[in-house]
Amino acid sequence: MVRRMKNPWNKIALSDYESHMGLSSVLQLQTMNSEMQAQINCYPADTIMVLGIAGGNGLEYIEAGKHATVFGVDVNRSYLDSCVKRYPELEGVFIPIQADLTKPDVQLPQADLVVANLLIEYIGYGAFQNVLGMVKPQYVSCMIQINKDDGFVSDSPYLHVFDCLNAVHHQLSEKDLTNALHHRDYIQLYCVERSLPNGKALLRLDYKKTSLL
Repeated sequence: MVRRMKNPWNKIALSDYESHMGLSSVLQLQTMNSEMQAQINCYPADTIMVLGIAGGNGLEYIEAGKHATVFGVDVNRSYLDSCVKRYPELEGVFIPIQADLTKPDVQLPQADLVVANLLIEYIGYGAFQNVLGMVKPQYVSCMIQINKDDGFVSDSPYLHVFDCLNAVHHQLSEKDLTNALHHRDYIQLYCVERSLPNGKALLRLDYKKTSLL
């Protein structure tokens, strides 16, 4: 029997993650927040699923009257608890789901739109395809990191907090991600690159399902 490794994201405190991501030398927290406002409003969607939601960055753009349900998915229970505490106005709309998306037997509800920002890097193309097969979204909007220098984690005082992620990190590309989604009958709608400090960039890629399941 093969023993499964515990998910390293359970080892990373939300305060360390957000402090690192929000540094002026990293600027990913701010960039994702700005982009998420567009992600959740670009497409018609009563139900939204945010994969790897962490502390709920961008949930302030959810409109209770416009969005019936928002599923927040993360492997770390303490991250989900923080989302609930930070956004009490979304009670009855926001539904936290603790799930390890790398497990083939993971169970998830269906949603019209899936948002996955800096998530696919840590589960891989195959697991992401598996998730989309269950959730069956009409639209998918994701952001991946483009590394133009060495290393996928920007240098910061919190650098070594993320050492445990080396074992699960997957290097992604627009071409390979688009090909993986094509195998699930999704076509690319949109692409934009947001430059970051330290020789990195965030690439937003949106897709639409070509046929209803």
